[in-house]
Amino acid sequence: MKVLLLAIGKTSTRFVADGIAEYCKRLSRYIPFEIKCLNDAKNTRNLNESQQKQKEGQMILASLAAQDYVVLLDEHGREFTSVEFAAYMERKMQVVPKQLVFIIGGPYGFSPEVYARANEKLSLSKMTFSHEMVRLFFIEQIYRAMTIINNEPYHHE
Repeated sequence: MKVLLLAIGKTSTRFVADGIAEYCKRLSRYIPFEIKCLNDAKNTRNLNESQQKQKEGQMILASLAAQDYVVLLDEHGREFTSVEFAAYMERKMQVVPKQLVFIIGGPYGFSPEVYARANEKLSLSKMTFSHEMVRLFFIEQIYRAMTIINNEPYHHE
């Protein structure tokens, strides 16, 4: 199984990009992992929230394959501890045949069509983080899950 993190927009903050690169390198020991950043929707000044979500939703849906298992990172999703997330990832690695896709939406969330396509939703926290920081935090959690699954000393209880 391959894990894909799909996100709207680029990571422009240097220290965040460096952290993402570091955890991607670490993750490569465990699973095939890729980040795909979709371009921000164009001319958003002329769009309302709903129109922007629709435009981003079209880009997201065009990036998915029919057999992808899609998980939205959404404030209304299910929350896990790190150990629970490791168990979740271990289960998904056994049942998802090709690609597990986690999606970070744009600033206003997801279009109704993206919600309809999703298999489930996860939340990192009840707090709000910048989309760049969510990328770093989530990739670190995937790495942490892999170390927990492999009984390595990264995570402390």
